[in-house]
Amino acid sequence: MPGSYCNLLYHLVFSTKERRPLIAPAIKPRLQEYVRGILKKEEGELIELDGVADHVHLLLRLHPAFAVADALRTLKANSSKWMNETLPRGPKFAWQEGYAAFTVSQSQVPRLLIYIRGQEDHHRRVDFRTELMALLRRNRIAFEERFLL
Repeated sequence: MPGSYCNLLYHLVFSTKERRPLIAPAIKPRLQEYVRGILKKEEGELIELDGVADHVHLLLRLHPAFAVADALRTLKANSSKWMNETLPRGPKFAWQEGYAAFTVSQSQVPRLLIYIRGQEDHHRRVDFRTELMALLRRNRIAFEERFLL
């Protein structure tokens, strides 16, 4: 085959440092556009970003040359810097070191979009830790609760 054709979709979840509630609803659309720009520079695509005050969920498509760990490092470093420059009066913004990453089938994108867009409502019923453990179990990822985000 002369070309390479890829559809590398990922659902990423990561939290603010110490899970501090630093993501105000008003800033989320601007954060989403900033992250979209970061990924575009790396030939990736942000499909959706939403979450609550202490964590975010992203659905994105990565270029095959851009590894998930590299994408997260770039996204977190640049968006932390941007958040601190954009909201300089509040507490210092930072992301937690860890993250959860799951591959996604194209057929599951509509369902995942509904899930990501419904985070505010979802977290009125389920806390972040419970949600993360359910995602890890559903994806058969071994974990120790004491090391969760």
